[in-house]
Amino acid sequence: MAAYSDPRSASPFSALRAVELGRRLFEQTRLEQWVRYTTAWMGPMADLGAGTVTALLPDTLLTVLSEGILSRFGGQELSATLLGHQLTGTLNVLKVRRRGAHFQTKAVLRELRWDERPIDEITVISHEVRLVPGVPTRVRANQIDIEGTVGLATVVDWLASRQREWDLSVTESGLIRAVHRRKRVTAELDASITDDALHLEIHRAHWAGLPVPRRWRAMNPIPMGELPRGARVRWAVRDGALIRFRIELAPISGSFDLTQIRSAIVAGTTLIVF
Repeated sequence: MAAYSDPRSASPFSALRAVELGRRLFEQTRLEQWVRYTTAWMGPMADLGAGTVTALLPDTLLTVLSEGILSRFGGQELSATLLGHQLTGTLNVLKVRRRGAHFQTKAVLRELRWDERPIDEITVISHEVRLVPGVPTRVRANQIDIEGTVGLATVVDWLASRQREWDLSVTESGLIRAVHRRKRVTAELDASITDDALHLEIHRAHWAGLPVPRRWRAMNPIPMGELPRGARVRWAVRDGALIRFRIELAPISGSFDLTQIRSAIVAGTTLIVF
């Protein structure tokens, strides 16, 4: 609750009135009225947590969840645990719509930190979402599309942390500089991904200080192999100092505790999603 200071009200009488107002506000009946008014949208969630099942329940549940989360966290910093990963970011969009017998959800977050790694923006669209109310509530999505923008330096730092053979850095021109720690090879290259294949374009390369001829720099696409949770990198391209990407996830299912999510919305604490 915001508080404003008015110099004209700095008198004993004003102070007494403020104390009286505070006393009335925090009387049990008035406090309960305020809580009921500001959390009225959460009423259906209490019934859902008790395991009530009706034909329209999935629609009601998704509407209550999306509107509740957006009204509580929209435009503000949101913390969540998703599939064991810690996420913190500003929630800008959260929409749910029915698509035939299933649902589609869309969320847009900016200034995201995924396990402490910064991501400028991501859009997550879940297709063919099916909800089974109960205790706990079960959810399944047949496909999840993730599009986003991340800084090139963030990606290079992440790659460098996953291997020991190369020192990686970003040049002033926006290329990746790779220096082999043992073989005296230095290269400046650009990289992109198309359908799970890594394409490397080597602009310059030296071995022991000698330039490597262009004909020896050509490289075939490198398959990325199996990624966690059936993920596929459809494409990733460099745009200046940024990388724009699209990732598709295989069907995913899980469960969540409605009571826990309700408490997180009310308190503004971390949301835990399966």
